[in-house]
Amino acid sequence: MKILIVNAGSSSLKYQLVDMEGEKIMAKGLVERIGIEGSKLTQKVNGEQLVFEQPIANHTEACSLMIKALTDAEKGAVKDMSDIGAVGHRVLHGGEAFTASMLITEEVKDAIRANIPLGPLHNPANLMGIEACEAVMPGVPNVAVFDTAFHQTMPAKAYMYGVPYEYYERLHVRRYGFHGTSHRYVSKRACEFLGLDRNNTKVITCHLGNGSSMAAVKNGKCVDTSMGITPLEGVVMGTRSGSMDPAVVQFIANNEGMTVDEVLNMCNKKSGLLGISGLSSDMRDIDKAADEGHERAALARDMLHYGIKKYIGSYAAAMGGVDVIVFTAGIGENGAELRESVMKDFEFLGAKLDPQKNIEGNRKESVISADDSKVKIVVIPTDEEIVIARDTLCIVTGQPIE
Repeated sequence: MKILIVNAGSSSLKYQLVDMEGEKIMAKGLVERIGIEGSKLTQKVNGEQLVFEQPIANHTEACSLMIKALTDAEKGAVKDMSDIGAVGHRVLHGGEAFTASMLITEEVKDAIRANIPLGPLHNPANLMGIEACEAVMPGVPNVAVFDTAFHQTMPAKAYMYGVPYEYYERLHVRRYGFHGTSHRYVSKRACEFLGLDRNNTKVITCHLGNGSSMAAVKNGKCVDTSMGITPLEGVVMGTRSGSMDPAVVQFIANNEGMTVDEVLNMCNKKSGLLGISGLSSDMRDIDKAADEGHERAALARDMLHYGIKKYIGSYAAAMGGVDVIVFTAGIGENGAELRESVMKDFEFLGAKLDPQKNIEGNRKESVISADDSKVKIVVIPTDEEIVIARDTLCIVTGQPIE
């Protein structure tokens, strides 16, 4: 079966077409600047690039253009859309309603709408992508794969906040966590790669990119994660502040004449590596500037490394030990210097990095721990799309999801 994977943003739509026989990627594409001047589609099939530059008013038009590209006579991937058996959608926030991927029905769409207050930027866009595919591909089953689902195995002591319980009952205020498909994939893949039984293994996964989160995965189940009710909590990120005393919001609002919404917008879009360094949200720029002596860039880098180190230590304590530490996503897979800094002085935990293996371990599945390290330290490139494809295949064919 061929499965189309769709990840819809507010003004973009990423897609992949996967032939599940051999899990071969047939096409990758991006529709960008939807509803904005300069919109275009870019697609690659077998190294051949196809570009459509034209006005794209909404997600329905974006999906129609996606179909046009996929079925292009010269540079397409399929003859017609009847070759595609199902569509899998990445959906950010499933709240407590979804603990696993689901076949999309009207009830599921209603639940996604109900979670818009928890995911105000992503859920509306995800829903637009779903409804656009339904409009241009009638009769094709659609499946929702939720970023939050993997974390729904957390115990209450990990997901509850210390606010009056009524806010959990009425407003569902709690930790949800994100990057769930990535944490799920790399924690499972790491055990396969190392020949370990994931049902008897303690794994700490570090998904480090422009947005970063850590997860404690015990016996294949998430027991804690660093992001919260939104993706703002946790370590400092590209433009997000990460965790801080919530009174900071009130203090800045009162002193700067800003509303709470304006301060939170600042915490999401102008903080983190960008806000501390004053230079960039890109770790490559931060590293370069720090190495050249830029003090605030060095501080931003140190804050990120220190934050990751604290989560690793705390999750090892929470699980009563750790067998595997996984680095993944853009910074995690490519940042040898970050990995070395984060893992320094963890010998007390039984985790010892091999400097040469670490340098050689970028962008591929690699063991980067020393031979005598009791804890395995690995790089595992993430593949969220294949998780979506596999879940979609299982749901439409009636197979159990692993």
